[in-house]
Amino acid sequence: MRTLSLPPAAQRDPNAIQMLSAWVAENGLHCTLNIGMWESSGRNEPRAWGILLADVIRHIASAHQEEFGRDIGETISGVFASLERELEEPTSDASGQFSHGHN
Repeated sequence: MRTLSLPPAAQRDPNAIQMLSAWVAENGLHCTLNIGMWESSGRNEPRAWGILLADVIRHIASAHQEEFGRDIGETISGVFASLERELEEPTSDASGQFSHGHN
């Protein structure tokens, strides 16, 4: 199993909250999601997830620029186009179960 390191800010902040963990395992995507955290604080949950995912895409683009010299705008456009295609015509089913609670 290959895991990623925790960001330094998450290690320093005693109020840090993990929102998403994604794994490719057994030929599929497996996720742990912190659903309801924003809703319980009076925020619009779908909008907040959209902001989080947009921030993730910008981080991907920035990392690709740093690692491979790729243009940030082109990477964002490519990821967004792929995201849109996948939402319209999924290459696999999103299935699973939802469990409440945290470790």
